Amino acid sequence: MKINKIIYGTTNAGKVQDFKEIIKAHKENFEVLSLKDINFNEDIEENGTTFEENSEIKAKAVKEFCDKNNIEYDMVTTDDAGLCVDCLNGEPGVYSARYAGDHAPQEETLKKLLDNIKKTGDKERKAKFICVLTSFLKDGTKIVSKGECKGIVTEKLGKLGGLTYSPAFIPEGYDVPMSDLPAEEYEKAHNHREKAFTDLMNQINKI
Repeated sequence: MKINKIIYGTTNAGKVQDFKEIIKAHKENFEVLSLKDINFNEDIEENGTTFEENSEIKAKAVKEFCDKNNIEYDMVTTDDAGLCVDCLNGEPGVYSARYAGDHAPQEETLKKLLDNIKKTGDKERKAKFICVLTSFLKDGTKIVSKGECKGIVTEKLGKLGGLTYSPAFIPEGYDVPMSDLPAEEYEKAHNHREKAFTDLMNQINKI
């Protein structure tokens, strides 16, 4: 099946641009539209307990919207992502965005994370960012792809600001928190979404 138009279920312009760059790197020429482009303003209740469940809930909602409103597409793609800490049995996981409560300040969220790790007595502090993409083709065929960025949770926070957990996460191959990395290195290290999209592109090429 030939893919020409993809609906990416996000309103984040940065995510859309990243996806376009990955498509370009794979020498493809897909058109990518965001939720804003298709005037999707519905609230989606993400009540799944895994990244796979939440990304599928979002993908189904966007596909249904497109079908109902006769919006042209060849594939709908949505993602769910978060930080998983080994000694916390995968927490914050799917609750990464609301770990310390809805709209909690970054410092409050990171304090809860570090305090909970300290309580376990774990010294390795292994963790990973995970991104799961669920994609539906027009005919309902489902494609699930995944990417991981491994590392550890630091004891001393880096520069605050930016993505919530970046001041507390040291990626594999680095010795400083992600938030302290130069922009170019940050992009290389924070690559779980890129890996998931690369996995998706590889699967598309086999269709």
